[in-house]
Amino acid sequence: MARNLVIVESPAKVKTIKKFLGPNYVVAASNGHVRDLPKSQLGIDVEHGFEPKYITIRGKGELLAGLRREVKKADKIYLATDPDREGEAISWHLYHTLKLDDKKVYRITFNEITKNAVKASIKNAREIDMDLVDAQQARRMLDRMVGYRISPLLWRKIKRGLSAGRVQSVALRIICDREEEINAFIPEEYWSLDALLVPEGGKRTLTARFYGKEKEKITIQSREQMDGILADLKEKTYQVSEVKNGERTKKAPLPFTTSTLQQEASKQLNFATQKTMRIAQQLYEGIDIKGNGTVGVITYLRTDSTRVSQEAEASAREYIAAQYGEAYVAQATGGSLAGKKIQDAHEAIRPSYIERTPESIKKYLTQEQYKLYKLIWTRFMASQMEACKINNIGVEIDANDYTFRAGSSRIEFDGFLRVYNDEDEKNSPNMPELKEGEELIFKNLISEQHFTQPPARYSEASLVKQLEEYGIGRPSTYAPIITKIQQRGYVEKLDKSLKPTLLGRTVSKQLCEYFKDIMNYEFTAAMELKLDEIAENKADSIKVLKEFYSPFEETVELAKTNMGRVVIQSDKVCPNCGRPMVVKTSRFNKQFLGCSGYPECKTMMSLDGELPTQQAKEEKTDYKCEKCGGETVIKTGPYGKYYQCLNDKCKTRKAIVQSTGVKCPKCEKEGRDGELVQRRSRYGKTFYGCSKYPDCDFAVWNEPTGEKCPDCGELLVKKFLKSGNKIACSSKTCKYSKPMEEAE
Repeated sequence: MARNLVIVESPAKVKTIKKFLGPNYVVAASNGHVRDLPKSQLGIDVEHGFEPKYITIRGKGELLAGLRREVKKADKIYLATDPDREGEAISWHLYHTLKLDDKKVYRITFNEITKNAVKASIKNAREIDMDLVDAQQARRMLDRMVGYRISPLLWRKIKRGLSAGRVQSVALRIICDREEEINAFIPEEYWSLDALLVPEGGKRTLTARFYGKEKEKITIQSREQMDGILADLKEKTYQVSEVKNGERTKKAPLPFTTSTLQQEASKQLNFATQKTMRIAQQLYEGIDIKGNGTVGVITYLRTDSTRVSQEAEASAREYIAAQYGEAYVAQATGGSLAGKKIQDAHEAIRPSYIERTPESIKKYLTQEQYKLYKLIWTRFMASQMEACKINNIGVEIDANDYTFRAGSSRIEFDGFLRVYNDEDEKNSPNMPELKEGEELIFKNLISEQHFTQPPARYSEASLVKQLEEYGIGRPSTYAPIITKIQQRGYVEKLDKSLKPTLLGRTVSKQLCEYFKDIMNYEFTAAMELKLDEIAENKADSIKVLKEFYSPFEETVELAKTNMGRVVIQSDKVCPNCGRPMVVKTSRFNKQFLGCSGYPECKTMMSLDGELPTQQAKEEKTDYKCEKCGGETVIKTGPYGKYYQCLNDKCKTRKAIVQSTGVKCPKCEKEGRDGELVQRRSRYGKTFYGCSKYPDCDFAVWNEPTGEKCPDCGELLVKKFLKSGNKIACSSKTCKYSKPMEEAE
């Protein structure tokens, strides 16, 4: 009996595919890449045709040994890595690492992990596509050359641990450019004016927005201009001059690509791009469904195509007709992303089985998996449904040559909205029936001042959209790019917004100055197109690498000579000496602001300008040092305020304690005159301890009242609880308490 070996990337696929293929097939996983360029060096022989120097990835030895044992037993070997350039390259690496030259080796791909798709891939096995391998290898070497030639320069000129990337750095520039737009933005004043009107004999108020004068649009830009318009409108008649009725059609959305899935998951589910891809990978690799085993429920998740197979389209149309009626089935489908360079290697992201509705498999999914699967399922179903039809009513109202406008919309036929939520399309409040020439009863005019707002910072979703519009990166790169620029400390996430740090802005500025081509949007997009041409056998990978490397190497050498040492200077000044604060990095790789006058001034603060407690500004005082009689200042440390002697030979510290006026109960019993003072623990929590410490160690967490418990005689303290504030006994064994209001 023939023995066949199928090698996939992910261990999660092994069980599912084994079930589809039966006992003649052994399924094993490579766990992704098995070899790569070495981390310790460039790993590319530039002088000998850009020959890469691959090595086995550390930790893969035992796995490869196991695969070699299976290879020896196999008659045929099927390389079933992911259906993209990366997967093609992994198959090629496996071919060479496992030394499969004398074996029957076939490359198979499937867009969805279903029985039909897997079996069909076996029947349509092919050879490894070397054009795809060359394209991926060229990308890897381009990225390696940029990273390994520029990053060491950043280490020497700015700080250790920095990195640059061919696409990563351009993404950083996009974010920094937006931040510069925001900082340079000058708000402009404008006003809105609403007229509240009621039809004759009607009860419903109509709100009409000011449009302009004599049918020309006017923007009200000042209080004076507004006052003039209000004066012109005083005691004027408001009359309907035009009523327009129209129908608008909104087409169904296209099924998801990687980019649009990331954008909608961020918008509707608040998922980060990396989280979206992680959960989508789980849905693709398989979910354990009772009675069916592990089943992949969506198609491959890395795609920029909106194409759908005829079988999937027919299945969706049949389901829609049965569930919602023939009127909801789209008359025509198959739109595409206009103006985009689409690789179209495989289908759009869609459910593998239409009949597996989100509700029917909800109990087998985690909450996050269910949300994402529902989004994918409803989007695909909507893409195969008829457009929605919306009835619009527009009204123009004239008053003394001025024009006001009002409108409303009503969904006449919901179409794809039956299954897919579109926040932009909702019924607006019904407008009262109006006729041309009808006079309206004036109620009020409401004017309001506004100011234009700066452009919003990029979110992860809008950054992905911008990268796609520029043609920078590809579906598999968006999530890693966004993750890396945050991990490197170049960008921080505030709510959903991506804000460049001082470090990120400094790095971007230096790269833009010395590496103009690398940071140029058009240059980076053009390089992506060249990689696509390599994959399509329209360009030679070695020629592309040579054309890039020669001018790039010259640029690197010029940057080494001309780029000076860069200090990341903030816009904040030292509160103690007035010198500029600069960005520094701790030994734990945390960034903070330190005084540029170090070591004379050792002031530190967080990047947002907040002083650490122990670095707070000194306060002047008339108190003299008890030890040497010298001048002192008040400082704040982690345990509270203290006097610090300014005499360098003395440097005595004395804690400043806040007395409660309550005698220490322990000292009172033992004949001492201690009292309870407010202190702070090493973790910053307030407590109340004896002033005679360490001779007396009495302490309580709650503020003492000075009263004694009527039941046991121990000290009473204040307690602030959700159930109500009260005075309670400090003894753990006594249950006495009374409401705080009663005590007051």
